[in-house]
Formats: sequence, structure tokens, C-alpha cells
Amino acid sequence: MSSTGAASLLQGVSMPVSQKVFAFASMCVGMFIALIDIQIVSASLRDIGGGLSAGDDETVWVQTSYLIAEIIIIPLSGWLARVMSTRWLFAASAAGFTVMSLLCGWAWNIQSMIAFRALQGLAGGSMIPLVFTTAFAFFQGKQRVIAAATIGGLASLAPTLGPTVGGWITENFNWHWLFFINILPGIYITIAVPLLVKIDTSDTSLLRGADYLSILLLAVSLGCLEYTLEEGPRWGWFDDTTLATTGWIALLCGIAFIVRTLRHAQPVMDLRALQDRTFTLGCYFSFMAGVGIFATIYLTPLFLGTVRGYSALEIGLAVFSTGLFQVLSIPFYAWLANHVDLRWLLMAGLLGFAVSMYSFIPLTHEWGAQELLLPQAFRGLAQQFAVAPTVTLTLGSLPPTRLKLASGLFNLMRNLGGAIGIALCGTVLNDRTNFHYSRLADHLNNASLPVTDFIQNSTNRLMSQGVSPEIANSATLKNLSALALREARTQAFSDAFWLIMLGFLIAALLVPFMKKPQIP
Repeated sequence: MSSTGAASLLQGVSMPVSQKVFAFASMCVGMFIALIDIQIVSASLRDIGGGLSAGDDETVWVQTSYLIAEIIIIPLSGWLARVMSTRWLFAASAAGFTVMSLLCGWAWNIQSMIAFRALQGLAGGSMIPLVFTTAFAFFQGKQRVIAAATIGGLASLAPTLGPTVGGWITENFNWHWLFFINILPGIYITIAVPLLVKIDTSDTSLLRGADYLSILLLAVSLGCLEYTLEEGPRWGWFDDTTLATTGWIALLCGIAFIVRTLRHAQPVMDLRALQDRTFTLGCYFSFMAGVGIFATIYLTPLFLGTVRGYSALEIGLAVFSTGLFQVLSIPFYAWLANHVDLRWLLMAGLLGFAVSMYSFIPLTHEWGAQELLLPQAFRGLAQQFAVAPTVTLTLGSLPPTRLKLASGLFNLMRNLGGAIGIALCGTVLNDRTNFHYSRLADHLNNASLPVTDFIQNSTNRLMSQGVSPEIANSATLKNLSALALREARTQAFSDAFWLIMLGFLIAALLVPFMKKPQIP
């Protein structure tokens, strides 16, 4: 271990326990608000668009711009922490996040909102991986297990609660408060963290000879990749010239970044950590956790909004059970983590996620909050057991000197999993809806007695209300088409859940290949 790394570790260990706990809790608040802001606008995009006189195509960028900026800064946070120190980078991130939250609430048009949201994601993204590395500097043994359980819980709970919190705020106040709510905790974190967190010192000498070209290549690659993934399902992927261009740029810049980073003396990301089998598998499990968390958060509110016609608040209340059951499972997980091999807890979490997705498959157009309660309860329990042991096993397998640079990669994989999972589900919904609608339409003909009875009864009912036979027949056929489309969409949602289930079953089979964790 280098002298700087040893000094950092000793500073963290020598702090009083009460100060460490308070400092860690303060940083967790920062991570939580940065993560919840990913999804806090998802249930309120229509309200934001209406307030800023923007169309749906423009309003979706309120969420997309934040995601692109955050996914760029997360892998660079380890290098920035070495340059600025953990506490000052965290304080600067919190301060920038707070200012941008205020400006988002004051946005005067959709263009200003998109710009401020991008800067908000760029400022707040660094807080997420820094909490992971700080926990491993502060705590050892059983305390580290509890800290990892807390981080894992918050990392999956925050985006899960986003639609609920956002829907409630929009319903009871207005969309401006989605951003103003960050101001007080942001100010507290900006002041408290520099006073409480003293685990390392800044090293501005790293600015000399730093691999700035790799930083540029990484930013361009991840930015273009996120844009391609976000817009792909809507515009037919590479049938669109812009998406084909951004996809190729993302690939070529990504390859160039990997080659240059492996050869540079001062890399901005520790790609060589992937030589450790446990770390590599942990990154994959983090990727799958991102798929499971973000894709299901995308699918469930979309189903409730498009098929059931729920409002933002109703959607939020319907998905709230996931977060509730996850919180209830944290003490149980913390106890088991000190008595059971973490690999088996991880396998149980991944299998539990698969069971949860399987319980979504019998989905019908009548499903609401009551029918979704049990599948979401399974998902809440599974999230805790899938994320927390991944954190401990993956980052705990590395020496302290490598944690900062490797933590950025680990957290990047979760966000990439979320982006790819959402894009994949969007594509599945589009393609499978068309497929199921075509199959249903083949059976909706005059040879089907139920169809002819439905058309005749509906037409007669409209005619009895004074509607002409031609208009009544046309309205009936439109109604029949809408019903078929509703059923096709419902079956497409079921297909998407089935695909996610398959991914988690494959992930669970790989858990035994992780190295057995060291006993604290």
C-alpha cells in the first residue's frame, strides 16, 4: 500500500465511532438525493412539460439530460477525489447540486430546464461512488457489513421511491418543489461533510500529466451511448441516421479509451481491477441490479399510466410497497450477513428477483395496486439481498489504494445496466405490442362469433342513442381496435418482465464463481 493510501485509511480508522457514523449518515443523505432525482421527475413529466409549454419529445430530456451527465461523471469521481480529496469533492458536488436544483425550480423554458438538469446530474453524480469508498475507509468487520447493507438499500431504494415522492409532491404542491426540496439537505451536506469527513488529502500534482484525452474519450463515449440508448426505442435504433452516428462514436471512443487507459501511467479509471474475478463478476451483478431496479421502475409506472390510466400520485402510491418491503428487510439482511456466506445471500437475492419478475408475468389489464402488492414485495426484498452483498463482495476484494478508481467503474455498471435495461424494455414493448396486436387482429374477423356479437351489440346500443348506423359501426370498430391494442400492450409488458427474469436466472448461476469472502 502507498503511503498516501495508508495515511487515508489510518485517518478513517482513528476517528471516533460516533463521528464516523454521523459523517457516513451525512454522506448517505447526499447519495440518496442524487439518486432519487433520477426518477423523481418520471411521474411528473407531463406537468413539467405543461408548465414550460413543451411537447413530449422535449420534456423527456428533463430526465435524459440528467442521466447522461451523471453517467459521465461517476467513473471520473475516483480520480477527482484523489485530486481534490473526498470531503472537498463531496462538498463541491453537494453545493453544485443545490444551486442547480434551485435553478431547475426557477427554469423559465424547456431549454433552460434541460441545461440546468444536465448540470445538476454532473454536479451530483460524484456523491454516489464516494459514499461507497468512504464506508470501506471508515468501517471494518461487522460494521462494514452494516454499512454496505445501508448503502445497498439506499442505492436501490432511492430510484424506487422517486415516482412515489415525485407524484405526491406534484399532486400536493407543484412540480417546482421537485427541485426546491433538495435545497435544505444540500446546504447541510455542503457544510457538514468538510467538517466531518477527513479520510484523505488532496493531491493536485495529479493534474500534471493526467490523461485528459481519456477523460474526453470517456465523456464522449458515455454521452453518445446514453443518448443512443434513451432515444433508440423511439426512433427505430440504427434506422435513424443520428442514432447510427452516435452509436458508432460511442463504440469507437470507448475502444480508444480502453486502449489508452491500459497504457497510461496515470489512468483515470482502474480497468486492471477487472483482472480480479470477484470484481469482474461483481460489476456484472451491479449491472444486472441496475437492469432490475431501473427497468422495473420504468415498466410498472408506464403500465399503470398507459393501460390503467393512473395519475402521478396513484402511480406513486401503487409502487410504494417495493420501498417499504426493502426497508423492512434491512435488519434481517444485516443479521444474516454476519452469519451466512455472502455469496449465498447474493444468490438468494438474484433468484428472488427472478421470482418477482415471474410473478409479474400473469399481468392483465385489470391489475392495479392490490394485484401488484405481492410481486413488488418480492422485488423489495430481493433488491436488498441482491445489491448489498454485491457491494461488500466486490469492493471488499480490493486493497484500499484501488478503491477510489475502481468504485467509479463499479457504480458506472449499475447506471449502464439501468440505461440498457430501459432501452431494451422500450424496444421489447414496441416490437411485441405490434406482434401481439397483429396476432389478435387475425382473430378479430367475421368468422368469430364473439366478435360479431360484440360488433352487433355495440352498434345497436349506439344506434339506440340516436347515432347513425355508419357512425355507430365505425365507432364500434375503433373501440374494438383500442381494446385489442390494450391487450397487446399488456402482453408486451409481460414479455418484458419475462426477459428480465431470464437475465437474473443466468446471473444467479454465476455467483458460485466468486471467491469465498474473507471472514472479518
